[in-house]
Amino acid sequence: MLSLVVLNVFSQTQDTVNTKLLYSNLAVNAVAITGSYFVLNELWYKDYPQTQMHWFNDCDEWLQMDKLGHSFASYQLSSLYTAQMSWSGISSKKAALIGSGLGFITISTIELLDSKSEHWGASVCDLTANIIGSSLFLTQELLWNEQRIIYKYSYHSTEFPNYRPEILGGTNAQRMLKDYNGQTYWLSTNIKSFVDIKWWPQYLNVALGYSATGMLGGKENPIDLPFYNRERQFLLSLDIDLKRIPVKSKFLKTLFSVLNIVKIPMPTIELRSGQLYGHYLYF
Repeated sequence: MLSLVVLNVFSQTQDTVNTKLLYSNLAVNAVAITGSYFVLNELWYKDYPQTQMHWFNDCDEWLQMDKLGHSFASYQLSSLYTAQMSWSGISSKKAALIGSGLGFITISTIELLDSKSEHWGASVCDLTANIIGSSLFLTQELLWNEQRIIYKYSYHSTEFPNYRPEILGGTNAQRMLKDYNGQTYWLSTNIKSFVDIKWWPQYLNVALGYSATGMLGGKENPIDLPFYNRERQFLLSLDIDLKRIPVKSKFLKTLFSVLNIVKIPMPTIELRSGQLYGHYLYF
């Protein structure tokens, strides 16, 4: 249905549109979204008790770190889909409209699976976070035709999964997704795009980050485990926008584009529980 709507709305686009490539991209996306739904259901949800579709309020869990994960994923998927649509010859703004919609739909399929699981439920806060992520991408494309504020991610290992590997991850790969104590989400802002400071490098960004620590459970920590303060962390750092580094190599441009989702370790100031901390490098 989405593909038909998209094709109807954009059927009168520029003459440079490659209709066959557009059809192919939409077909691939439809298969990918549908396939990810069934794969995720097989790998994660099928072994849990199922029930009727219902809602669940998880807005106060994990000090909202999981919500930032949702918005980050929605932003990055919107960026990926937009790039794909642009290859079809669609104008950048129209590609951003389609791509942002597909990004939101893809990440929101999780809510459909959650809604039928007895252990979870569809979350209004998750859906809101998804909207925020896609909207952050789309708004910038419509205003500036570029991403001046980039949603980024960084991770450092912590000791917390050792206490609850079933919740926070048993392997390094799982912990990067499940251990919210080690994740940080950043809004990396390109200063040169807003203020023309001659001596400021065009690739040097200022990044605001949010993280949290001390979490062994969603809302509270189990009393039979060591005590940790559940604390929010607010961060200020520098960053590199790899896409703005002037290189001619297509390989390097592609590599930098992929790596640009990760925050570059830089000197960082941290505010936690009313105290300031300095880090030579923050991961």
